[in-house]
Amino acid sequence: MKNFLNKIINGESLKILKDIPDNTFDLIFADPPYNLQINDNLRRPDDSKVNGVDDKWDKFSSFNDYDKFTVSWLKECKRVLKEDGSIWVIGSYHNIFRLGYHLQNLNYWILNDIIWRKNNPMPNFKGTRFTNAHETLIWASKNKKSKYTFNYQSLKCFNDDLQMRSDWKLPICNGKERLRKNGKKIHSTQKPESLLHRIILATTKRYDLVLDPFLGTGTTAVVSKKLGRRFTGIEKNKEYYRAAISRINKTKAIDENYLDTIQNNKSKPRIPFGSLVELGILKPGTTLFDAKRKFSAVVMVDGSIKHKQVEGSIHKIAAKIMGADSFNGWTYWHCKINGNTVLIDSLRQKFISEKNN
Repeated sequence: MKNFLNKIINGESLKILKDIPDNTFDLIFADPPYNLQINDNLRRPDDSKVNGVDDKWDKFSSFNDYDKFTVSWLKECKRVLKEDGSIWVIGSYHNIFRLGYHLQNLNYWILNDIIWRKNNPMPNFKGTRFTNAHETLIWASKNKKSKYTFNYQSLKCFNDDLQMRSDWKLPICNGKERLRKNGKKIHSTQKPESLLHRIILATTKRYDLVLDPFLGTGTTAVVSKKLGRRFTGIEKNKEYYRAAISRINKTKAIDENYLDTIQNNKSKPRIPFGSLVELGILKPGTTLFDAKRKFSAVVMVDGSIKHKQVEGSIHKIAAKIMGADSFNGWTYWHCKINGNTVLIDSLRQKFISEKNN
């Protein structure tokens, strides 16, 4: 497997995949041909030609041929995907429904569909349809029981403390990011780095191995390298392959000191607040307070806390103060330890240390 680590390979995806061992990759991002079925030259109202996707690699003789191709690569991807891995596939209305159908038939477990809303879509020049302003991504795990990676807390922080939604507004690849040769686009469907940044940040951990079986000009590998992930890419077009090699070689990884992501709350140890009292980490009578020191409560001997004349758990009292049905008391209450203000959530680690000694 070492021959595939942090490398891209020039060749047919299906042939290369067959040489890769089972259960190798943590994440797969697949941007396959869309089978756009474009027959006529598309022109603007001024009769100038639109440079759409008319590449030979996007043409199939029939839907049946496209389906056979799709099932073949999806089967191989499932084989090389780890049991707790996940896959992203992207498409337009031309192919995304066929992709979803085959994913389900192969017993992938669909987790979400994501709408990528484009800030700057190509207009509909003929005025015969709605402007096609989005593409669809399907995110699926290898099977229903997979314990896939989802960095929920990181995404929430990324999104100004709001849950990340399933509609993403991002620009298409343009400007300096768009690779060109003699003023002409090297690849007609180059994806923006911002899209892959969000996908890889959301569904991998540092050092995870990411596969892109249709690498194109290398966006997935470039973003993986930047984010401290390992990568494997496969691309059969020699011009795209050479462009990807050059691009990856110029890419610098982000300093490791800045690659940490926020740990999900559900992955933190679930311990009762009363255990901190039992171990003497927090003594009865300790005053707890919110971040602004506007509200306070006192720790009782049974692990409850008392705020004015109301007693209850750290969560119940925090919720009452906030006027909410529920609230996470671990991230609300602070206390003084050796003269320093600390969040009581940070005391969980001390509990773990005491428990293991």
